[in-house]
Amino acid sequence: MIKSGFKPELSLPSSKNVPFGLPYDLRYMRAMNLKDHIRGVPDFPKPGVLFYDISTLLRNADAWQVAVDQLARMVGAHRPDVLAGVESRGFLLAAPLALKLGCGFVMLRKPGKLPGPTVGLSYDLEYASDRLEIQSDAILPGQRVVVVDDLLATGGTMAAGIALLKSVKAEVSAAITLIELGFLGGRDRLDIPFEALVRYD
Repeated sequence: MIKSGFKPELSLPSSKNVPFGLPYDLRYMRAMNLKDHIRGVPDFPKPGVLFYDISTLLRNADAWQVAVDQLARMVGAHRPDVLAGVESRGFLLAAPLALKLGCGFVMLRKPGKLPGPTVGLSYDLEYASDRLEIQSDAILPGQRVVVVDDLLATGGTMAAGIALLKSVKAEVSAAITLIELGFLGGRDRLDIPFEALVRYD
C-alpha cells in the first residue's frame, strides 16, 4: 500500500543536457517530446497499419527515464497496491513502475502462459476473438489495481483486462498507457479513469 503523501522519487539523469548530480526537474521533463522517440512503422504487422514502435524510446536512456518518471506520477496519484501489466509490452512498463512505486506487479497473459490455477475472460476484437488470463491467487479481494499497457487503440483488450480484474474482486482504480490512438475512440469503452502520456489524433 502506498502511504499517504507518497511522491515518486526521480532518478538521476544520464543526459549531458542536465548537470550531473541534479535530479530531473519538471522543466526538463516537459521539454522532452516523447513522440520524437517513438517510431512509426508503416504496413506492420499487416498492410495499411501504422505501428507505433516504442523500442526506439526504450533504448534511449534519457527518453526512457523521462517516460517512466512521468508515468510514475500518473500511476502514483491513484495509490495502487498492485500494477497489472497486459501482455506483452505492458510488462515492460508495469514492472519498472511497480518497482519505483513500491507496489506489486501481476501479469494478464494469453491462454496457457501462466502456471497454476487461472481465471480467464474471452473477448471479441474487430475481426477475431482473444482471451486474457490471470493467476487465481494473484489479487487479494479489495486490492487497488492500476492496469498498464503500452498502447490504447480500440480499447477491447484494455476493457477485457479491467473486467477480468474486477471478476477476481480487484478494485480497479485506473488504466494507464504510454500511447493513445485517440482517433479510434478506445477510451469510450472504459468504465474507469484513463490517462496516456502521448496521444495521436
